[in-house]
Amino acid sequence: MTTRIIATGASVPEQIITNDDIAKVVETSDEWITQRTGIKQRHISAGENTSHFAIETAKKLIERANVNPEDIELIIVASVTPDYGTPSLGCMVQKAIGASKAVAFDITAACSGFMFALSVADKYIQTGVYSNAIVIGAETLSKIVDWSDRTTCVLFGDGAGGAYVEKSEKEGIIKEEIGSKGEIYEILTQGYTPCANAFNDNESGVDPLWYVNMNGREVFKFATKSVVKSIDRVMENAGVTQEDIKYIVPHQANIRIVDVISNKLKIPKEKFYMNMDRFGNTSSASVPMALNELNEKGLIERGDKIILTGFGGGMTWGTMLITW
Repeated sequence: MTTRIIATGASVPEQIITNDDIAKVVETSDEWITQRTGIKQRHISAGENTSHFAIETAKKLIERANVNPEDIELIIVASVTPDYGTPSLGCMVQKAIGASKAVAFDITAACSGFMFALSVADKYIQTGVYSNAIVIGAETLSKIVDWSDRTTCVLFGDGAGGAYVEKSEKEGIIKEEIGSKGEIYEILTQGYTPCANAFNDNESGVDPLWYVNMNGREVFKFATKSVVKSIDRVMENAGVTQEDIKYIVPHQANIRIVDVISNKLKIPKEKFYMNMDRFGNTSSASVPMALNELNEKGLIERGDKIILTGFGGGMTWGTMLITW
């Protein structure tokens, strides 16, 4: 028995913000952004919060998988930008789609979030606790970036992507690896909230570290090392070679990172599916959004082997080899 992806879905804001649009609010240019990141535009919320995109994605998954919401057993949403501290996005999705019998919760692993959530769902299914799950990565990163910081605000976009998975006798998730390197967590942070209360002298208010704060050089080094090693190990453990792989779906962070990974692995860049030029870095939503595009465009067929891989704050990484 394996865990198999049955359907994919995604939802993004209608509002598109180009590099030229960003150049109107911060000192930058289309050329500067494109050369350094490969990003040309991104979808930015016009006021919709993260739950909106998560719910729309879940509705598509139910429709495409042709399942009754009351038969959904598990809902996991990965996000660093939920609407609330509590309730979870998972519970908000549960209510909106009428999945009254599901267990619902969120996880946080930044841009690796979908990989971690899919891994958790897989374990529940493999152990027989549940037989199906909705797994979503959803973000409105536009609400947590400092729009005066040109090194970070140009990178991110909003949206959600996800998958409906269920137990199957057919091949699905084959091998995986998830990992964490907490000793370098400081290189990518967001949401720091100091402890201010009636019994200490700390000042209340928004700390500068509440916004996305990133050491780009160190994140680049971490990504190009950890992802390469992770993909190598997963392929070796599964006994497959690059010739067996139809596509690699990487986290859509930066085209330069993908270039390095491709070169180090000696895997043609054409095998890396990328849409960061149109969506930017959508954190936990990026891998499922790209996978959904592959699916919607008919670029993958049942039986194809695909590698999903992400990295993010924590620092964290996750890689999965799946049979479509």
